[in-house]
Amino acid sequence: MASPYPDGDREKVASKLPPALQQELKIRCAELGLDIQDAVTTAITTWRTKDVTGPDIDTAGAKSFSTWLPPGLYDDFKVTCSDRGVSFIQGLAQSIHAWLDDNPSPKEAHQTSDPQRWITANQKGGVGKTTVALGVAESQAEDPDQGAEALRRYVESLAYSDLKRIGKTRADLLEQISELVIGGKRVLVVDYDPQSHLSDQLGIPQIPPGHESLVTHMTGEAEGDLRDLIVKIEDPRFRGRLDVLPGAFDGFLLDSKLALTAAQSRGFQKEVALERALRPLEADYDHIVIDSPPSLGLAMDAALYYARRRRNEKAGRSGVIIPVQAEDSSATAYNMLVNQIEDLCKDLSLEIDYLGLVVNQYDPRRGFVATSSLEEWNSLEDQRVLAVLDDLKEQREAVRLKTPLLAYAPNSKQANTMRMIAMGASR
Repeated sequence: MASPYPDGDREKVASKLPPALQQELKIRCAELGLDIQDAVTTAITTWRTKDVTGPDIDTAGAKSFSTWLPPGLYDDFKVTCSDRGVSFIQGLAQSIHAWLDDNPSPKEAHQTSDPQRWITANQKGGVGKTTVALGVAESQAEDPDQGAEALRRYVESLAYSDLKRIGKTRADLLEQISELVIGGKRVLVVDYDPQSHLSDQLGIPQIPPGHESLVTHMTGEAEGDLRDLIVKIEDPRFRGRLDVLPGAFDGFLLDSKLALTAAQSRGFQKEVALERALRPLEADYDHIVIDSPPSLGLAMDAALYYARRRRNEKAGRSGVIIPVQAEDSSATAYNMLVNQIEDLCKDLSLEIDYLGLVVNQYDPRRGFVATSSLEEWNSLEDQRVLAVLDDLKEQREAVRLKTPLLAYAPNSKQANTMRMIAMGASR
């Protein structure tokens, strides 16, 4: 960036900016009726006040760009760039990119061609992340008419006590079923947990050490196409719409591999690694579901980043589903996860939507601990309980037979609860 030249109440600033960003800035200002110099002033001022460096922008091929800034802002901007260890060109590119995110085109507001991205997350193991991830993936992939009819019959059969626990009237649920189209989507479910429970439940072999996997694609070590690893679930219930990216043994090393790659590769951002690996697949799917590991490490940061609200994406379209249990240790793990999500949002200036809680393996016969814990989950002001999953045999039987629950017992209470979760998260 060249030195500024005084001219009246503003200073002329000459820098460089990628042509695509220049063009997008010009068009957006025209759409919103703004002067480019005012937009750049707002962009730089906002970027400086966030106290955080955003994701690196590819500035290769940047061309000359000049504008006018209020006196002194240029010098303040230089200081901020130096403090954050970024070039002036990179700082300007990040500022403009963030401003474009904050000021969407009126023509594109709340529109996106990206797939919906749901992750099931909880630091505690054994709470049902895999069960919920696979259940909602199956619900989104099955024939929509079959799924809606099964769910409608289920709702009509519910007793008053069931409706009270769900917290909705029968009429409200039936109306929601008629309004929302659940199913019929091309779905990819990603076994992101190195224990590979999801793959195992479907009889899909774990990817062994020394082979290309999601991990090698995340760290830039892979040479092949990630599509070659995908396994299609051949069941007429899903009509070829349900795919699985199997788990890999080297997932146990993912945190250390991400840290090492970031240390050795300039510009590598750990949080973006999962998105970088899955982006080439996104055009093939309407919905991507991630079964995340029971941890709070770098791998979890990458999953949370992937579930963030993207530019022009409607609030609540993508985000996090949190399976919990009706007992105290789940509450502790939940608070740890929420703290990680909030810290990541603050550090990287993200918006990550909570899609809701699923209380799993609920058994009122366990007495006060179970019932009082369920009341506490329902009372959270910033969360909502999507469903309460009873400890039923159909899921265990489907796992034993290595078959999807909705193919094995499509009309069961557990299958319909999975559809309720998918419907509630879709809102």
